[in-house]
Amino acid sequence: MKGEWNYKILNVTNGQFKELALEIFRYQAVHCLVYRDYIKALKVNPGKISRLEQIPFLPIRLFKSHEIKTGSFVAETVFESSGTTGDLTSRHFVKSTSWYDKVFTRAFEMYYGHAENLCIIGLLPSYLERKSSSLVYMVDRLMQKSGNLHSGFYLYDFDQLMEVLFELEKNNQPALLIGVTFALLDFAERKKLSLKNTIVMETGGMKGRREEMIREEVHEVLKESFGVNTIHSEYGMTELMSQAYSKGEGIFNCPKWMRILLRDDEDPFTIKTEGTGAINIIDLANINSCCFIASDDAGKLKPDGSFEILGRMDGSDLRGCSLLTV
Repeated sequence: MKGEWNYKILNVTNGQFKELALEIFRYQAVHCLVYRDYIKALKVNPGKISRLEQIPFLPIRLFKSHEIKTGSFVAETVFESSGTTGDLTSRHFVKSTSWYDKVFTRAFEMYYGHAENLCIIGLLPSYLERKSSSLVYMVDRLMQKSGNLHSGFYLYDFDQLMEVLFELEKNNQPALLIGVTFALLDFAERKKLSLKNTIVMETGGMKGRREEMIREEVHEVLKESFGVNTIHSEYGMTELMSQAYSKGEGIFNCPKWMRILLRDDEDPFTIKTEGTGAINIIDLANINSCCFIASDDAGKLKPDGSFEILGRMDGSDLRGCSLLTV
């Protein structure tokens, strides 16, 4: 059955989204054991769920303490989140890396076209220090699809990176420079550039390397240093299969199989379809894990389904975590 869902998920229309999401919810409510227990603890009857807003969303913190799987399988790989020494990290047990490849490739192409047309440059030093990063895996595969001689990870070799960017600009080669925020800021301090053919994309995160800045401040610094009009952004996480992208102003859009809802700041079980609140994510591509996740991020949701990230929640809204203990 899940093989049939794979095709439906990547080709779902807006009108089909609700019914497919409810169908997958009823399946995961039985076959994802941690999610099943969570729903049971909430005293929710899956058979009575008829709207997306009624679906229980699994607190993302449970990925740190439980194996979130739908069905029984041996994972082809396990993605892990970053964390300071001694911290528990989230783990995503990936049944099929080929499915992940297909999902992130389709999402990327929706917004940026085929990777073969781009030189893809990664500035992800903190992530490269971990072999289990889903972001590094994704960017590495996009680099391979690119096939450009200059595509690759450049770590802290900013002089070489500047030479490569100058060469790409001279040849009018479209490029994507994707980097963690602190690394892009470090690079931006070295020398001003004028990038006419390069998209600059930040993935968020200071990782304790620099003083925290709001997105608008970060983007202004990067726009001035790189000579670009807009800074693009990627929104993804270890626990998901899919990514949302922003082509400027911090406004994100989801691929058609992914949707954002909000939960009330005071009551995590009150769901909103616009305004501000904590972000709940429906990622139908997470068919082998859990498609319905309550994140730790705060956001603003617009009527057209686009959204902004406002920061992190303090954790007080995730009372549902206490319903499941190790």
